[in-house]
Amino acid sequence: MNNVSVVFDTPSGSVTAVDSVTEHVPHASFVSIVGPSGCGKSTLLAVISGLQKASNGAVSIAGRPVTGPDPKIGVVFQEDSTLPWRNVEENVCFAMQMIGIDKATQRKRAQDAIELVGLAGFEKSYPSMLSGGMRQRVALARTLAVQPEVVLMDEPFAALDQQTRLFLGAEVRQIWARTHQTVVFVTHDISEAILLSQQVWVMSYRPGTIIDVVDIDLPDSRDAGVVSTPRFNELHNRIWSSLQAESKRGFAQQETASK
Repeated sequence: MNNVSVVFDTPSGSVTAVDSVTEHVPHASFVSIVGPSGCGKSTLLAVISGLQKASNGAVSIAGRPVTGPDPKIGVVFQEDSTLPWRNVEENVCFAMQMIGIDKATQRKRAQDAIELVGLAGFEKSYPSMLSGGMRQRVALARTLAVQPEVVLMDEPFAALDQQTRLFLGAEVRQIWARTHQTVVFVTHDISEAILLSQQVWVMSYRPGTIIDVVDIDLPDSRDAGVVSTPRFNELHNRIWSSLQAESKRGFAQQETASK
């Protein structure tokens, strides 16, 4: 990302959602972005994906400019995006159909992705028969089956209970370790960001910019037990102190605007 800014025109004037972000995500790394509500995390992710045009600046992946949606960039959204009239296998094949992959390859990749996310045996099940966590696994499998270079995840576990979030988070980290894809993960949960990531970016309140880059120097083979360690608490406190200050600034601006 090179000097990326996004400005929206609203009835009350221009609003800068993202301001002058210049950052680099290393190849095959896992980076999480945290920040106050409304700070521009999802907007920045949309620019990286090519779904949102930057007002200024540019994004490139492996030297290629991002000018629009690209099969090499996979996105997993917060909302349930499964198609209710398609079973698990058909849902996973959907994105591959859209980019013209032949049927034999679709079936092979779909089966591999379904096994990778732990849904083997549910290929013929429909979304109405699955839990919320299982439906998010389907969405992840659909993204992985396209074999993107970069996977963007926009609060994919936000609607799930804490136990399911922890379980799926561990699964996502294991999948990342096996696939060696580059992952950018947006979350409100500091603990989730630390558990999953190699690096955490902290965004300011609007206009959103990166105010801290935190290297997560915890063991690669970490699990939920790491939350009780002194180093985890140090990392959590550093991120929280930045977020707390920005959240307070956001509340103050909102109160002023409402008067």
